[in-house]
This record gives sequence, C-alpha cells and structure tokens, in this order.
Amino acid sequence: MKYVLYYWSMIQGRGEFVRLALEDAGAAYDDAARSGDGMSAMMRMMDGTKGTPPFAPPFLQAGKLVIAQTANILLYLGSRHGLAPKAEAGKLWVHQLQLTITDLVLEIHDTHHPLGPSLYYEDQRGPAKKRTDEFWNERVPKYLGYFEGLMEEGGKAYVTGRKATYVDLSLFQIVAGLRYAFPKRMKAFESEIPRLVELHDRVAARPNIKAYLESDRRIAFNEQGIFRHYRELDA
Repeated sequence: MKYVLYYWSMIQGRGEFVRLALEDAGAAYDDAARSGDGMSAMMRMMDGTKGTPPFAPPFLQAGKLVIAQTANILLYLGSRHGLAPKAEAGKLWVHQLQLTITDLVLEIHDTHHPLGPSLYYEDQRGPAKKRTDEFWNERVPKYLGYFEGLMEEGGKAYVTGRKATYVDLSLFQIVAGLRYAFPKRMKAFESEIPRLVELHDRVAARPNIKAYLESDRRIAFNEQGIFRHYRELDA
C-alpha cells in the first residue's frame, strides 16, 4: 500500500513523528502538501461534511481509511510495520507512551506561545520567558526523567526492549528538537539523561533514518514549527 500523508508543507511539526515511522519502515508514501495541489486537497478533506473528516493535520490516507491524530496514526502504522509489540498489552503500552509524548509536545509548543496560537511570539515574549523557565525547571525533568527511568529499568537498546518502536523514533525527535530550540539549556541538561542521548544516537544511526536525515525529504527545523529557537528563551 502507498500511503498519503497530509501535513503542512513548510514545517516538521507533528507530522514529523509520522514521517519518521514511515521512513524507518521503508514504507512508500506521498507527502501530499509538498507537491502539486496537495495543500488544496488537504484543505478540501478537512472541509468535508460527510463520513469521518479529520479535524486537523496530520492525517494519513491508507486505502479507504483516513486516520487523524499523530498517536492514532502511529498506533495504526506500528502494528503493520513492526514498530509496535504484537501482543495487545504491548500495543497499548506503546500507545500510552506516545500519548505522554503528545502531552510533552504541547508543553514544548507553549513555551513560545503561552497565551495562545492566535498571537505572534513577539506579542507574548514576557509570558514566554516565564513559561520557558517553568518548563525547564519543572516539566523537562519530569517528562524526560520518566523516559530515562524506563530506559534504565529496561536496560535494553530501546524503551520496550531490543527492538525499536515508534516511541523510540518519537523520543529521537524530542531530543533533536530540544537541541535545536534550546541548545544551551539542553547541553546543560543532557548529563541527566544519558540513556535518552544514547537512544537518540542509536535511532539516528538506523539505516533508513540516517538516509532520511541526509535527504531533502527532511524539512529543516525553523521558527514556524513546534521547536523554535529564540535566543532570549535559551538563557
């Protein structure tokens, strides 16, 4: 099956978590909005009033299925491409971890837009600095400490064992994104999460991921996505 991924054409955003899974699996897919009238097609699908229209991207077309929400898409792809355990308990556990990552992604976004996405960053610099300080003092240790603890307890190459799941790919993206957005803060914090740093490097070295990262399919981090670098927030 050739998948069609619908997401904004200029950013990694939440769609990147899906791209990483598709790329690692070696799955054939079109990144629709990045070519032709894909952006218009994406908007038309969201404007649909019949069936089960997605609320917002990312969403994935798989044959007759249209699946929205990042964690939901990964739940679907994981079981079909060897990126999730086969047993139901394992599938639910990995899905649960991905939902926790989804919560973290929202908190990362809110460091630069604490008053809401309708305002420009420049209109909320003060609150953004306060939110960012709280994020690094309280939330980063809580979230990344949790996943670091899972890696330590398991003692394996990946979060759930010796085989990678989509959660490992997503944690790679979290580490890479935080390094881009907060290079100084992240450099100072990485000694607290050595196993997650090793996981990042291990995922980056996976053949399909390595090829993807070196290709033009990988959109560069920029100040329109979730991970944004503002010097004043990285003090």
